[in-house]
Amino acid sequence: MTDDAELRRLAVRRADMKLGFRTHLMAYAIVNAGLALINILTSPGDWWVQWPMFGWGLGLVAHGAVVYFDGEGVRDRMIEAELEKLRQKR
Repeated sequence: MTDDAELRRLAVRRADMKLGFRTHLMAYAIVNAGLALINILTSPGDWWVQWPMFGWGLGLVAHGAVVYFDGEGVRDRMIEAELEKLRQKR
């Protein structure tokens, strides 16, 4: 594979990861806004919506960390390690 083709493949994968995170973020915002509205309309004295927001928010933070804090490098190193193991078994 040429250097340009490899760089393009890497750029596409990184862009896909970022788009996946943005989709996750939008789903989080829309669903939790709906849950907050339901909470306000059905039981305004009991603020239960904080619990799903917190739990899902932890997952969202983890997803963002993988995407924006060298998640790609970790994945590439894991792929290379697996390829090396498979080559050694041959």
